[in-house]
Amino acid sequence: MAAVPATPDVLGDVYEPAEDTYLFLDALQDDTPFLASLDPAVVLELGPGSGVVGVYTMTQLAAVGARALLLAVDINAEATACTKETARLNGVHNIEIVRMDLLTQLQLRRQVDVLLFNPPYVPTPSEEVGSTGIEAAWAGGLHGREVIDRLLPLVQHLLSDGGVFYMVIVAENRPKDIARIMAANGFDMEVVRSRQAFNERLSILKFTRTPLVQL
Repeated sequence: MAAVPATPDVLGDVYEPAEDTYLFLDALQDDTPFLASLDPAVVLELGPGSGVVGVYTMTQLAAVGARALLLAVDINAEATACTKETARLNGVHNIEIVRMDLLTQLQLRRQVDVLLFNPPYVPTPSEEVGSTGIEAAWAGGLHGREVIDRLLPLVQHLLSDGGVFYMVIVAENRPKDIARIMAANGFDMEVVRSRQAFNERLSILKFTRTPLVQL
């Protein structure tokens, strides 16, 4: 069962669970055996909003005996409060919540085993990017990629050797270009779930480090 989100009165100025959220949850449910096999110590969710995705991941891992810390990072103060409440409602206590812009104040070199990101992916004018309110949940700038492109170079430094990175995108984000960038940084990309939602083609991407070739 999906994590119970905080109620609308708590959600406030926070992106509520929607089609992209539910597609993300489906993908993570499919991958629970794989995630459990990693025996993750640190799960990092960027931009958790309501907190449903990260909290659901923790409940799935707990159900198979995995013990991990959830680190949730959001620039929106109401989102951090909402994530805290969602965690409480679902009995997830092993969580640290930080309010900041992406990872500007954290040093997590190769310590993240599972990285989760439902980014602001909607193509918008660049001046709409970078809000600290609910607009930050969707305003992605040119090709919906301005926030995504800030994160991609950091992934190689964040993920542990066996770590995995999941991200939500739409077709306008140019997934083939994302795959090319990540390949250059040493990652394989797989599309693990896709769904048409109104006028958007949503996909969940999964990135793992490219295996070293044994000579």
